[in-house]
Amino acid sequence: MKLILRWIINALSLMVVANVLSGFLVESFYIAMIAALILGILNAVVRPILVLLTLPINIFTLGLFSFVINAGIIFFVGTFVAGFSIDFTSALIASVLLWLIGIVSNLFLKD
Repeated sequence: MKLILRWIINALSLMVVANVLSGFLVESFYIAMIAALILGILNAVVRPILVLLTLPINIFTLGLFSFVINAGIIFFVGTFVAGFSIDFTSALIASVLLWLIGIVSNLFLKD
């Protein structure tokens, strides 16, 4: 049940951030649900590999390169999900905003 709730919160987060940023488009809640699902899968599978491969850069930037990795994943999802489009600079800002929303939602969904 918590997994579904987090999925819905992530989809709503995408919708909110898309309304705030000008270079970010999410056409419907259904598209946001699909994008949130794919983002979740990529964050669970691909992101740890990318973080490991870019560890020296991440250490040098004190972890800020993680936002670039997140932006790349968001931009990648935007390239193949119809109805979900974003440019890279908006993806970078969106990764920070989604991180902030994630922190707040994790505070409320804590066990």
